[in-house]
Amino acid sequence: MALERSAERTAKAAARGGGRPQVRLRALDGLRLLAALMVAAYHYGGRDGEITQAWGSSPRAQFPTLSSYFAYGCLGVQIFFVISGFVICMSGWGRPLRSFFASRVSRLYPAYWVAIILVTGVFALPWVAYKAVSPSDALVNLTMLQQPLGVDRVLGVCWTLWAELRFYALFALFVVLPGATRHRVVLFCAVWTLGSAFAEASDLPLLDVVLMPEYSSYFIGGMGIYLLHRFGHDALAWGIIGISFLIGQHYAIRELWHPANMDAFSYRSATGIIAVVAFGYVAVTLIALGKLNWANWRWLTVAGALTYPFYLIHEHLGWVVVWVLHQKLGIPSYGTFALTVLVMLGLAWLLYRFVEQRFTPMIKRSLSTARL
Repeated sequence: MALERSAERTAKAAARGGGRPQVRLRALDGLRLLAALMVAAYHYGGRDGEITQAWGSSPRAQFPTLSSYFAYGCLGVQIFFVISGFVICMSGWGRPLRSFFASRVSRLYPAYWVAIILVTGVFALPWVAYKAVSPSDALVNLTMLQQPLGVDRVLGVCWTLWAELRFYALFALFVVLPGATRHRVVLFCAVWTLGSAFAEASDLPLLDVVLMPEYSSYFIGGMGIYLLHRFGHDALAWGIIGISFLIGQHYAIRELWHPANMDAFSYRSATGIIAVVAFGYVAVTLIALGKLNWANWRWLTVAGALTYPFYLIHEHLGWVVVWVLHQKLGIPSYGTFALTVLVMLGLAWLLYRFVEQRFTPMIKRSLSTARL
């Protein structure tokens, strides 16, 4: 769900196209980790499914009060998409296409490949009750194209990466390739917004796949927020942000709201859904405008670094950890929840330290210097 950190590092002042110098936005790292923890809370305590098998009963029985709040955690994905729109716009500004491509591939794939191998291997263990995908499907999963190819997913969260890949492709084609400018980003946001509306109205599957109207508004909102960050207050940027929020909350309500139902796991109110989506927009905007620059603690950089590997592994490996801690060791629900999050963060640190830090620069350097 993009999930970037490289573009937020202290950057060059006044890159091509003008605007303010870029600085490290550590508060954005913290917001990213918060969004990941929201998603984890949803997967561990805010839904039914395989996690029920791990707990031995419905998470609603494990967390009678908090499960109804955990159910809103899935909206962390929408917050991720807003952050991604902001960061990719920052990352692609003033960069040639080859450099942009190299940065995205080297950022996404190393931890992802290891996560695929880890989950496939753990699920293949005879004492683990969860079914592993076939060897052929696992190999296809390494491409990150399993969803459009109709292949079983190793990682449940990889559907968000498919959305991110399509955003990267559109942004690379229409902004990075011709050269990022304020005018070009504004035009891209406007055309993508209208195109998404046309895709929704036409009901053509190809347009839905390319323009992804159910998610596009969040990426567009993030790009509008970046224009505020780079160029200051601007009516067009505020217009992009406002329209994208209005459309985004509509899709969030459409996908997640349902009438109160005794048989449903949880009930999310329309007001609650809108409030969480609004929180994401407001938080990224405050960070972009420098209102949260006081949150400049170094540990937030580490938090941001752990977010992507944590996001990749927390769901499926979390099922196994919950089962061991709760059913085998008898640790109470809240203790199991906290320990599972800590274990996943620890494993994420190992992936960051021994996979990303070693292989991301190597892959980036290789792709940047490869002959076409």
